[in-house]
Amino acid sequence: MKPLFSIITVCRNAADTILPTIESVDAQTCRLYEHLVVDGASTDGTLDLLAAHPSGLRSVMSGRDKGIYDAMNKGLAHTSGEYIMFLNAGDSLHSPDTLQLYADAIMANDYPGVVYGHTDIVDSDRRRLGPRHLDAPDELTLDSFAQGMLVCHQAFVAYRRVASAFDTRWKYSADYEWCIRCLQHSRHNVHIPAVTVDYLAEGTTTAHRRRSLWERFRIMCYYYGTLPTVRRHFGFISRAMKRGSIG
Repeated sequence: MKPLFSIITVCRNAADTILPTIESVDAQTCRLYEHLVVDGASTDGTLDLLAAHPSGLRSVMSGRDKGIYDAMNKGLAHTSGEYIMFLNAGDSLHSPDTLQLYADAIMANDYPGVVYGHTDIVDSDRRRLGPRHLDAPDELTLDSFAQGMLVCHQAFVAYRRVASAFDTRWKYSADYEWCIRCLQHSRHNVHIPAVTVDYLAEGTTTAHRRRSLWERFRIMCYYYGTLPTVRRHFGFISRAMKRGSIG
């Protein structure tokens, strides 16, 4: 039977971070999923670790890629599920009933285009550092993302019919642009008022913060207009100063 969810995990040399990810997927009470791990030809024991934790619902492909979003596109090309979720190495589903929360929301709302939840930030010891500084809104529209990436990519679950490939011209913020395109094609978005994902601090985008922010600015200008985007950024700077950092 066709799975409801395709969970895609991309990784490279992630032996130190991927175990909590696969354990959180394996612990799900809802079994209507497939888990695709797209490995970028790891040499650090990642593949050995995956082999030591087999699952009949998980498949692993390994080979060179052209970056994280190219790897995500490889995963997308092999999905058979009706909804797409990206869960990178180090990130994890918040609780064993997380997928069931998404499944219940999907069934109760006649297969919406996007289902989304909230995100906690954790460190490498899985200790909660706090909520994500941008909190998911009760109502999500295309215009919502003019304010930034209000929903963490990992907590943003998209109907396969509205999810096209990532634009790999963007090296650090293609996930933001991808979410916008999903919202363009989604007629109905459903909010789950609960934490659904634990996001590992210091990911690729965090490590390249300035480049990522510049890409997001250019993406915002394209989709929401240059002058409105410039005006909003004065508000973004004020918001960042209040919390002590820009980003």
